[in-house]
Amino acid sequence: MSERRTTMRDLCNTDKPLFAVLTKLTYSAYLNILWLVCSLPIVTIGASTTALFYVTLKMAEDRDDGLTRMFFKAFRENFKPATKLWLILLAVGSFLAADGFVLRRMWSENIFWTLLTAVLIGAAVLYGIVLLYAFPLLARFENTTFGILKTAFLVGVRYLFCTLMMAAIYGIMGYVIVFVFTPAFLLGMGFCAMLCSFLMLRILYLIGGDPDAVHEEYDHDKN
Repeated sequence: MSERRTTMRDLCNTDKPLFAVLTKLTYSAYLNILWLVCSLPIVTIGASTTALFYVTLKMAEDRDDGLTRMFFKAFRENFKPATKLWLILLAVGSFLAADGFVLRRMWSENIFWTLLTAVLIGAAVLYGIVLLYAFPLLARFENTTFGILKTAFLVGVRYLFCTLMMAAIYGIMGYVIVFVFTPAFLLGMGFCAMLCSFLMLRILYLIGGDPDAVHEEYDHDKN
């Protein structure tokens, strides 16, 4: 009986790693719901994703204070630049998807189609790299749309190991939701964003992110 009380007390101890992990999981599930709700009018996905990363980056720094308040504050403040960035990325992604569909239907085994396929795959990989970093960077830095896109590409290529880890996180989560355990979608994007935020935090500091500021101005063109 005494051992059981000790165990329960340990589980409820806020200083214990298990409690911290469970708390982060609960927070990520809640943030995932906020992200889903705010992403429903497809055009707001950019602002919703930026707000999500704003909060998860704060969580990675142990500086989160009021998840709902922080989320909607970041959503409002970044709505215009995030929406502009999202619409550009959506247009490019749609173009690549349409090209891929056409290429698949018309592809034949000759050098022209092989080269065209290689170019499209390369473009899709570069697009994926930019997509991974664009909204987290917008959540932390003030910059022009072109500046964010350029920085996302440069950071993604330079820190390739982190990029691959982030891609793996999203890929594994997608696989689990589709083929293994569908209810995992309750964690979904919130959980992925939290893990990616822990991976990216040191990189953001290295490129100029000040942990004591809401936003920092950063422009690669000045270097």
